[in-house]
Amino acid sequence: MVMGPVASFLSIKQLGSNGGGYFSANSAHPFETFLMLVIPLSFPIAFAKLVGKGRGVSILIAMLAGFGVMLGIALVQASGPALLETRFGSFGSVLFNVGSLSTNTGAVASSLAGMSPSAVTGLFLGMFVQAIPGADGTGMMTMIVYVVLTLFIVGLMVGKTPEYLSMKISSHDIKLAVFIFLIHPALILIPTAVSLVSGDAQGVLGMQGQQTTAVTAAGYTQTLYEYTSAAANNGSDYFGTSANTPFWNYSTGIVMLLGRYIPIGLMLAIAGSFTVKDRKEVIEPIKTQGPLFIAVLVVMTFLLTALTFFPFLAIGPFSMGG
Repeated sequence: MVMGPVASFLSIKQLGSNGGGYFSANSAHPFETFLMLVIPLSFPIAFAKLVGKGRGVSILIAMLAGFGVMLGIALVQASGPALLETRFGSFGSVLFNVGSLSTNTGAVASSLAGMSPSAVTGLFLGMFVQAIPGADGTGMMTMIVYVVLTLFIVGLMVGKTPEYLSMKISSHDIKLAVFIFLIHPALILIPTAVSLVSGDAQGVLGMQGQQTTAVTAAGYTQTLYEYTSAAANNGSDYFGTSANTPFWNYSTGIVMLLGRYIPIGLMLAIAGSFTVKDRKEVIEPIKTQGPLFIAVLVVMTFLLTALTFFPFLAIGPFSMGG
């Protein structure tokens, strides 16, 4: 279908961070918009209205700063020119793709196969963190989880009981936050290993019957990306139609469901825990607003992500060469 209600279809597609394209070119279409950033970046502003301007603005700035870091990493190496939309060039293509995947939208303006290794790394970081700025609603919730983890770690360093919004963070809250953080890498790395050991990844990569050790860095990156995309619920694809097999359809479908609903359920449990706490208007032992908090939050977010995923990035996009 060449013609149709494209503008209305694509505007809600981006606004709702769905990402499914009306055309096979997906988002390399003139009618595309920047609406995928509107709702995720609106939540910190709404949060500021509820709990105070300083806290909400601090989270908003942390999201923007983290996005700048990811974009900077993605632009270290120029992408293309093969498989890139010539109207956008390397910078425009990388900017759109990083913005899309960091909001869990999944739409792409240029082929992922045309992205440089550093650009692929930036895309991975957006899907690993899921909070800079993250998807509609879940991005803000995930950022609050990082805030809880950051306050806990900083509290251990300075010897103070962590508090947020003048409410003490209990050990139960920390356990829930840690489990939320760990469920994402588990849903990515375990299926990746299973697909490589079972040979299903090799089959898609055109290496049927070969050992796992024969998989190239590019092939491993494609396999890792498939489950990262599924766990992050953005729907972007590195394999193409070759992954349209029962194994990949079932496995990625299961990862999508678990990656969406388990974290949301645990986040609601944390929210429920905070609703029954007594809020005392006292001076916070650890400030949760201002430049220092923003810097610590951004550093801890990327540090926790790096400690979890760095080895897998090292044998994936880092090893793909220029």
